[in-house]
Amino acid sequence: MERLKPERRGGAMNVREQSESPAQATALVLQNGEFGELERHATGVLASTGDSSYFVSLARTGSARAELARICASLGAFEWVALAYLIFSSMMIFVFSKNLAHPWKLMSVQAIVATLICMLCVAGARAEERAQHEGVKVATRFWHFWRHWYPHLFFLFCFEELGYLVHLVNPNWLDAKLMAFDHRMFGVHPAVWLEQFATPLRNDFFQLTYLTYFIYLLVLGGILYYRKEWHSYWSVMTYSVVGYAIGYLIAAVFPIESPWYAMAGMWHGELHGGPFTATINFIEHYGRVHGAAFPSQHVAGSVAALWGAWRFRRWLFWVMLPLVAAMCFSTVWGRYHYAADVFGGMVTGTLGYVIGSCIMGRRGAVSSDQCVVTRDW
Repeated sequence: MERLKPERRGGAMNVREQSESPAQATALVLQNGEFGELERHATGVLASTGDSSYFVSLARTGSARAELARICASLGAFEWVALAYLIFSSMMIFVFSKNLAHPWKLMSVQAIVATLICMLCVAGARAEERAQHEGVKVATRFWHFWRHWYPHLFFLFCFEELGYLVHLVNPNWLDAKLMAFDHRMFGVHPAVWLEQFATPLRNDFFQLTYLTYFIYLLVLGGILYYRKEWHSYWSVMTYSVVGYAIGYLIAAVFPIESPWYAMAGMWHGELHGGPFTATINFIEHYGRVHGAAFPSQHVAGSVAALWGAWRFRRWLFWVMLPLVAAMCFSTVWGRYHYAADVFGGMVTGTLGYVIGSCIMGRRGAVSSDQCVVTRDW
């Protein structure tokens, strides 16, 4: 019985009778990436051999490769950095699993998060494809919104997860090293020394500025999103994810408890103030991540957003600069960080901008559905 072999004629792939096996013919079709030919090829094999199992295998192989290609095409630089962080941290969890109570649960959660990111990107790409042919609908807007704003949820997940990873490598707190660094640099412990200047009004002011750390990326991202400057938008998100990822990995290797815990007996009492102080005290008592203070992720995220404003909205940079400076100071005033944590956050946030700029300069840094978005919105 004659068998089929794919042959290219005039730039098109054809299937003709030759002496090669169906598997060899399929390999050539897949090698050339012409998935559209698979259906005709498989139908011919099924008609000539009656081998339905081969037909099913072929369909699965082509479908899997096509789906993998679709997933990869829907991922931008942000997703590749986020997935790289999840993979690398999962590897660290596996290597140092003896130091954790539930390592397999942590790795499973990270795998679920990675899967959700890929699914969301594919769903966004498919919604965009439908919008190109059928017009913008409610579902398109839904997927478009979450496709662009889910990074904030990813940052929150990673930060909360640090509470379980803080002793991944080292079982001991290393606050004494940063306390010594601060004392050598300033001659005092800044978090303790600042207590003499505390008043309810000042406390409330600095607690308010501390709460602003999450606003900067939202404001800058919101402006770029509204203006449909997609490459700029994803550049800012990539600066942030690179800076955060570096900080997360450092925090997992270098556990710092923060002055709130390590220096609790060195001042005269809690900071008292108005509603903002009460809000922060409530969060610190019942919702804060214990540890992971170095480098300061609040500072890193704010500095990365500040660099993004410098590059894409210079006027916003000058508005944000004094607010970010006050926020950095407030982390020490409120006893959440050592001065060394602030310096570390500035460095990782700046590294996020530098490395992120290099990544975003590469071809394919923004996926097709991230930049070729329906323009009639």
